[in-house]
Amino acid sequence: MGRLVSPQRRVAALGGASLALALAGCLYAGWGSPALWAPFALAAGVAASELAVVHLAFGRQRWSFSCTDGAIGAALVFATGGWATLAVVVGVLVAQTIRRQPRLKVWFNVAQFAASTGVAAAFAHWLGGGLLGASAGMGWFWLLNHALVAGAVSMTSGRRLRGLVWASAPMSALHTAGNTSVGLLAAWLTLNAPLGLLGLLVPMALLWWSYDQQTRRAAEARLFAELARGQERATGQSVEASARVVLTAAARLFGGADVELILMGADGPVRYTGDEYGVTLRERVSSAVLDDQWVLRALGSGGVTTGADNGRPYCSAVLGHRQSPLALLHARRPRGSAGFGRREVTLAEVLVGQAESWLSVADLTASRDAALDRAEIADEAAKALGDIGANTAPSLSVLRQSASRLAQLAAMPTGPSEVGEIVDELHAVERAVASLLGAIALAADGDLRAVEGPEPVRAEPEWTTTGVLVDFS
Repeated sequence: MGRLVSPQRRVAALGGASLALALAGCLYAGWGSPALWAPFALAAGVAASELAVVHLAFGRQRWSFSCTDGAIGAALVFATGGWATLAVVVGVLVAQTIRRQPRLKVWFNVAQFAASTGVAAAFAHWLGGGLLGASAGMGWFWLLNHALVAGAVSMTSGRRLRGLVWASAPMSALHTAGNTSVGLLAAWLTLNAPLGLLGLLVPMALLWWSYDQQTRRAAEARLFAELARGQERATGQSVEASARVVLTAAARLFGGADVELILMGADGPVRYTGDEYGVTLRERVSSAVLDDQWVLRALGSGGVTTGADNGRPYCSAVLGHRQSPLALLHARRPRGSAGFGRREVTLAEVLVGQAESWLSVADLTASRDAALDRAEIADEAAKALGDIGANTAPSLSVLRQSASRLAQLAAMPTGPSEVGEIVDELHAVERAVASLLGAIALAADGDLRAVEGPEPVRAEPEWTTTGVLVDFS
């Protein structure tokens, strides 16, 4: 029966179980005794942290990190209890709503943080609170949070849970330990030396900057690696090859998204669909494809656009000018996946610029090849005409001279001798015409000599009053 349940339903069920676990932790820890402002401050801090979330890639998976665990650790130092769980739920819900995440993702993320915070609060309460209780509680926070995320990814991707847990466990643990340390230190300074909080501003800024830079460098490295491989394959190739390279590079850049590319060819639009492993479908379509919703949306914006369509995050782009585009690109992730962030939009703009140059160069290469073919045909024709002229020049000269003498003899006939000369000249013209036709045939068909076999031995040319005649007898 497990296989009959959709991955979305299993993720939703996992979220429900997480909420039940959160409720159990809150009942054990009680509400606590926080200051009046503490729940509001924690909710605001969690919302701000989740809005500034960064994403790191481990293989084909994308893991999100924020400073939320640091804020929770500091809150548990001030006061243990279920109040922290409620504040975290409110903060995460606000951030997810602002980011316009799909409903399933909102449900799971809220339940995930609720369960992790509830268990952390319960262990901190069991150990009596303080730095020791908060530290132990945050250890359980990381363990449960990491396991729940890996479980959801396993359900939606079909990958083994064990491999997902170990894939990013070291990086995730290091991240949580760093954030929690800063949060615990901030709480201790607030209780014992408030002015010392000023000294934390620089380390916290550097911590966030390091995560941001790591994400940026990793994404740029993947992008430029794809561009380098694509450039090597696409340079000097056809528009067809360039379109396939662009589609594959976009799918790998966007973390295994499904990509559709509509190439505006000279004979009409051509649609390519595929993923990071290559093109799976190529078909010639009618111009009615330009009436698709995503096409109209992309042409209306003229740049890179992102959003969600029926729960699936998308990223669309126009290659070239929107009035006369070279191609249209559309990438979509599965339902419940993370949306396309600001940095991915920037990288998409870089990819679009490179893809425009690929398609333009490929188009120019095709035009150049067509022009070279036409020039070669014209050159062959000119060569053939030149051969005809070179081979027929003697015969034409003989024919012209014979025609001139015939005209003179016909204009002034004086006796029988002139009639004989006219007859001789007519025979000479006949042979000159035969010679001319043979030269034209040989020049027009270069393989005619080879077909006829070896050239026969010619007799000595016959000298007449009209010059040298080519003898084919």
